[in-house]
Amino acid sequence: MHYSLLDLAPVPEGATTADALRNTGELAQHAERLGYHRYWLAEHHNMPGIASAATAVLIGHVAGLTSTMRVGAGGIMLPNHAPLAVAEAFGTLATLYPGRIDLGLGRAPGGDHAVMQALGVHHERAENFPNEVAELGALLGPHIEDRAVRAHPGEGTQVPLWILGSSLYGAQVAAALGLPYAFASHFAPGALEQAFEVYRRYFRPSATLEKPHAMLAVNLFAAETEADARRLRTSMQQAFYRLRTGAPGKLPAPVDDLSSVVPAGAMPALNEALRVTAVGDPAQVEAQLRGLIDTHRPDEVILTGNIHDHAARMRAFEIGAEAMTRINRAEAA
Repeated sequence: MHYSLLDLAPVPEGATTADALRNTGELAQHAERLGYHRYWLAEHHNMPGIASAATAVLIGHVAGLTSTMRVGAGGIMLPNHAPLAVAEAFGTLATLYPGRIDLGLGRAPGGDHAVMQALGVHHERAENFPNEVAELGALLGPHIEDRAVRAHPGEGTQVPLWILGSSLYGAQVAAALGLPYAFASHFAPGALEQAFEVYRRYFRPSATLEKPHAMLAVNLFAAETEADARRLRTSMQQAFYRLRTGAPGKLPAPVDDLSSVVPAGAMPALNEALRVTAVGDPAQVEAQLRGLIDTHRPDEVILTGNIHDHAARMRAFEIGAEAMTRINRAEAA
């Protein structure tokens, strides 16, 4: 089973955006050495704690720093962009880095109403998502003689498309179009089981894919001890709570006592949103990843996790890769 990495290029408190982008480059090179199959970056806007807003630009940077690992978007929020512009951007990336670029697509705005206004996006664009995905696939597909508009670069690159989602809608679109599906279980796991079931049941084979391919996203907080790992996790817990209460900012430093910064009443919803998580020492992380894989039977796992300290984050993904390697060896035995 391939294991991959989702990076939001977090900007920690006390650091700059330049620091975050430098950290992303170092983490990507580290991930490639560790055997990660894909390195995905996500589009978010108007968030001081996330540096991946210009996602295609950052994908090009990461692809240039690596040589074998696939690099892509997890994802591009398609309603924010004209399909032609996306095809040209990712066609350029695929031409520069052939056989290494992925394009995951979502229908959320990647920001609030003010962001949508700033981008000139209208709500009805999201309703046309399946048609725009099909249009984008055609623009990246083979040459068609009578097509009035073509993507140059882009046409013929066949950049692999993925559908991202946190509800049954994305599962239905991915199934109908015969595309691989990545579920956002790392922050919205409520419909996980049902979405995977719908995707697999209604999947239609396509020129892209003969059978369903489902990706499970898992938060990872790993360290040498369980106490250290749980402390690392408090940064993301604080950040998620602040986002939900309308006060996003840079990634907070970890705390010894989460209850000192997050009210007890907010914890049940927070725990539910972030429940698809592997946290602990190397043995605990391996056991939890194995349990998630046994329960949901994904075709691929993508690990993510916003950790304040860069060295600790590098080590966490190293522990995650080691755990997935052991899981794969056991499955093959």
